[in-house]
Amino acid sequence: MEKIKNVFLIHLSGWILIYLLFLWIISGEGNSNTFFLAGIMILYAIPIFYSHSYILAHYWNKKRFVLYIVGFILIFLVWSIPLSWVFRTFHVPEQFPIVLLSVILSGVANGIKNWFINALRREKLEKQSIQAELNYLKSQINPHFLYNTLSNIHALAYKNSSSTPEAILRLSSLMRYMLYESKGEQVALEREINYLKDYIDLQQLRYKNESIVDMQIIGDPKKINVAPLIFIHLLENAYKHSPSKLNSGDIKVGIGIKENSLSFRIQNPIKSKKITCIDEHGGIGLSNVKRRLQLLYEQHTFEVTNTEEVFNVFLEINRL
Repeated sequence: MEKIKNVFLIHLSGWILIYLLFLWIISGEGNSNTFFLAGIMILYAIPIFYSHSYILAHYWNKKRFVLYIVGFILIFLVWSIPLSWVFRTFHVPEQFPIVLLSVILSGVANGIKNWFINALRREKLEKQSIQAELNYLKSQINPHFLYNTLSNIHALAYKNSSSTPEAILRLSSLMRYMLYESKGEQVALEREINYLKDYIDLQQLRYKNESIVDMQIIGDPKKINVAPLIFIHLLENAYKHSPSKLNSGDIKVGIGIKENSLSFRIQNPIKSKKITCIDEHGGIGLSNVKRRLQLLYEQHTFEVTNTEEVFNVFLEINRL
């Protein structure tokens, strides 16, 4: 209904402007009955305009020029000639400029309408393509996460570790979040942080010492929503690229929350062999995050730095 109302107002405004144009033209010729004559000219123009827009243009676009010409003549005869006889105002030759103007305006209006329709169609297709790619990237997270986590649980089971049942239970909780709670386009940042903490607790079962992850949160996570599962690959990579033996606080995670921005920084020591790329062969971690960020957030910074001793990733998202 709102769309119909907007179209009606656009057309009404256009005809008012054309009426004022006719008034200006007639007044310049010194006619005394300008308002009446301008109204008659509008009565000539309107049926030609809409007939051409909704009927004749179809034949023209289909290159059926004979039908177009025949239809044009019929509309002219059915409307313009009787109108001139009733009001005794314009003879047929005098109607030609009005008819020509109506046809030109109709062609311009159709061109603008088709441009908008095509633009909206392209935008819709682009959104569908982007959404399909986002769904594909997100669908990669579960198998990738499950593969890495099951590998860790397998290592615990191989050592007959008493932590194996607890690890399976924690994995079940994590999978519940991934399958059911992260389906939407956004989730509460607080819930996403709790998910990261659950993952850290699961990984901590491999270590006997105090927590190897030092997480610092500045700001209130309750006030911001983010795309789900955007940080998990960064945390996974920190474990993946770290040495097998880690001390307390070796992996550092910092989350900074402001009114409409969010920063996430993670640092970990690296193995003796220097990492030469952001993902190992066959990995999807950081490349997945990078692409999702490009599709989801126009205003963001994503930086990866790698030295001989530490691996750093910095992410900042603005205009949340």
